[in-house]
Amino acid sequence: MTIEELIDNFEFLDSWEDKYRYIIDLGEKLPPLSASFHTDEWKVQGCQSQVWLVPEKDGDKIYFHGDSDAMIVKGLIAVVLSIYNHKSPSEIKAVAVEDIFAKLGLSEHLSPSRRNGLLSMTEKIKHYADIL
Repeated sequence: MTIEELIDNFEFLDSWEDKYRYIIDLGEKLPPLSASFHTDEWKVQGCQSQVWLVPEKDGDKIYFHGDSDAMIVKGLIAVVLSIYNHKSPSEIKAVAVEDIFAKLGLSEHLSPSRRNGLLSMTEKIKHYADIL
């Protein structure tokens, strides 16, 4: 799913209750992450829930796999992966993620701890873009 499709889907939904259900649905569609990656090496620090992000480089593009122990957070991972997957390191660093989160309404409708976790995920992805 592209960033534009994600924004369009969010704009189509009327209430935040519908948007939360959509986020949870996105998380349920994430491919399973092997339990072997549920380790501190892949864990994202700064998230209230358990979050794991695993990068995979293919040519000049980076793909990410993720998982969480919380349904809504798993959905937020799916949102973040929609934004960053299939991009080169320079494209990842150029993403104006705060603007995208604002267009989706995430900045204002998530609790402060969830917002911090979301930003921790994006920082981890940018870190991977720096080292891969």
